[in-house]
Amino acid sequence: MSTAASSTTLFSPAPSSQPPIFHKPTTALSLSRVSLGLGLPRSLPLSTTHLKTRRNSSRFTTCCSTDAAKAPDKETPIELRYEAFPTVMDINQIREILPHRFPFLLVDRVIEYNPGVSAVAIKNVTINDNFFPGHFPERPIMPGVLMVEAMAQVGGLVMLQPEVGGSRDTFFFAGIDKVRFRKPVIAGDTLVMRMTLVKLQKRFGIAKMEGKAYVGGEVVCEGEFLMATGTGSD
Repeated sequence: MSTAASSTTLFSPAPSSQPPIFHKPTTALSLSRVSLGLGLPRSLPLSTTHLKTRRNSSRFTTCCSTDAAKAPDKETPIELRYEAFPTVMDINQIREILPHRFPFLLVDRVIEYNPGVSAVAIKNVTINDNFFPGHFPERPIMPGVLMVEAMAQVGGLVMLQPEVGGSRDTFFFAGIDKVRFRKPVIAGDTLVMRMTLVKLQKRFGIAKMEGKAYVGGEVVCEGEFLMATGTGSD
């Protein structure tokens, strides 16, 4: 009897207020203890949040370095950052070709020149131009007819060449078509004018040209021009 009782006592579960250990949920703390007990390395992989932070930091560094490369050099003064227009023909050479004189010579410099084909020239518009006191006293704007005249003078530089057969004594502005004024030109602007020969009728002494004028890269005036070279059969 005593033996059976003792065996029953030996194999029966001991009464306890806590559940068995194998029923307890596994926690991160217990896992860490187990890993330490098993001799596993203590260092765990970086969290996803930590990886994202490092990636964002590298992206921020890259963007900052790229923006810094694109930024203009602040050490270079603004007056040294922009190159001047080239000089293919100065005012003295222009005066040798065109018969116009002050106050009606409206071309200051030629920056591109293909005799008998095309030319690009500039007119520096200043408040000292004689038309500004009357056009207009309160708002100085270059008259549209003078823009057209300036462009016609650039056309004269193209046509008054031996290749074309023009003569300054018999060269005249014959007509205009499809002229449009896109934006006003004011004091301080640089008027850049391109004139291109489209058609030349030597028999009648008539040349057709296309012209465009720009300020800051934007078209301010454009149109078609007719020039009378005076070299016709008449």
